[in-house]
Amino acid sequence: MPKVYGSIVDNETRCIHYQSFLDIIAIKFKCCNKYYPCYQCHNDHETHPIKRWSEDEFNEYAIMCGVCKNEMTINEYMMVESCPKCQSHFNHRCKFHYHLYFEV
Repeated sequence: MPKVYGSIVDNETRCIHYQSFLDIIAIKFKCCNKYYPCYQCHNDHETHPIKRWSEDEFNEYAIMCGVCKNEMTINEYMMVESCPKCQSHFNHRCKFHYHLYFEV
């Protein structure tokens, strides 16, 4: 299981910034190849700027479900509202932050 960095609150990857029962994903940041729960955790713990995933990299495994630890590609994640393995629902409002992680 990949390690998740940042200000983690619980074992389902919720952090101090996002704590709802739906906030259960971690994102692998292209710039450091580390999983963080959110961009704020990344910025709190790293000294470099975020490097976004380009569209031609959307088949990279860069999203992890915090409940079952299933890793999925960016494309897979963008097409679902819940984990394809354990069916845990994701926060649908995360799409408003896609531009921080992905070149969309």
